[in-house]
Amino acid sequence: MITINPFIELSALIPPIAMQIYIIAMFLLVLGGTLLDTYHKKSAKYFFENSKKAKKVATREVSGGEKASIAIKTATNEILTSAEFSNPKRRLSHLLTMYGFITFVITTALMVFNYPTAEIATPVILPILWHVGALMLCFGGYWFWFFIRVDVSAEANPWYRLVRADMFIVSLLATATFALIWSLLQSIGTGWSMLALVLFISSSTYLFSTVLWSKFAHMFFKPAAAFQKRVTKADGSRENLPEITDKTRDSLVELKDAPLDMGLGIKREAPHHY
Repeated sequence: MITINPFIELSALIPPIAMQIYIIAMFLLVLGGTLLDTYHKKSAKYFFENSKKAKKVATREVSGGEKASIAIKTATNEILTSAEFSNPKRRLSHLLTMYGFITFVITTALMVFNYPTAEIATPVILPILWHVGALMLCFGGYWFWFFIRVDVSAEANPWYRLVRADMFIVSLLATATFALIWSLLQSIGTGWSMLALVLFISSSTYLFSTVLWSKFAHMFFKPAAAFQKRVTKADGSRENLPEITDKTRDSLVELKDAPLDMGLGIKREAPHHY
């Protein structure tokens, strides 16, 4: 199962060109939904206006080389390693889901466009990565859904409680889950594989067609916002926040050493949220 390209068997029922058109359509839906989300929430407008304000109060000019260094740090910390998550469990869950999704999507496109039929041998590594990516996505996503979500772990809401904001992760998990079930049933040769295929296509269509109401667009805007935040620290604008002077540091040190006895406070129990 794990070494077989599942789209080869599918090509006997659905022409490869139809599968390719479907993937292109999903890409266009993501692109269009992201642009609509940016326009609807005015996030791009806010980003550029905030950038102009920062330049007016900047105390130094950041060179092109320094910006390139900042871009590399942003890609390394906020994108590749998700270092902004202080909760290690949340961070690991996010990384598994993110890299699993990327691997799953890329290998799907490669197999559908380059190796859709048995006439061209599919490199064994591609179906292996396809299955591994789906498994990583499921592991990270279900871990988040059942154990890490704020409204479940901290607010004691039932795991099956659904709101519109949950539909992104639900459709994402459904897509990967039904993809694995479809691949398994197809390798066995049972007629139930068609039902799994329909559920797989339905969930993936919902996932990619509801970008306007999901967190999909956030994945594109987040790196830009993180990069801009680092630039404002480098040019001295600091997002209009006051500068920490030596006097401020001395005050903080005095406050730290003050014999205050306020009880355990938030340290009374370990946090179970983000």
